[in-house]
Amino acid sequence: MSLVDPTQQLLEAAMRGSWQRQIALTGNVANADTPGYQRRDVDFESILGKALGGGQSPQEVPFEAEVQPTAPGPNGEGISIDQEEASLSENGLDYEALTQVVGARDQTLRAAIGVA
Repeated sequence: MSLVDPTQQLLEAAMRGSWQRQIALTGNVANADTPGYQRRDVDFESILGKALGGGQSPQEVPFEAEVQPTAPGPNGEGISIDQEEASLSENGLDYEALTQVVGARDQTLRAAIGVA
C-alpha cells in the first residue's frame, strides 16, 4: 500500500510540469535576441490530462519542452518578450496555487492524524 495517494501524485506531477514550463519560458526570454532561436513551451496540463486518460501514473509522466511554431522577427527570432513575461506570470500563479493546495492537504492530513 502506498503512503502517497493518487491526488498527491497528481499534484506533485503538476508542480513538476509547471517547473519544467518555467525553465522553458525563462530560456525563451534569455534567447529572445538569438537569431534562429525557436520558442519552447511545456503544456503540462494537456500532457498530464492525456497521460491520466490513458491510465498512466502521474509519477511516470515526462514533461519536455516542445518547439512552438512562431513567425520570425527581424533578427530571425520568434520571441515576444511581452508574451513570455505574461506566460511566466501565469505559470508562476499556477505553481503558487498548486503549492497552496499541497500545503492545505498537508495540514488536513496532519490534523487527521493528530500531528500539529
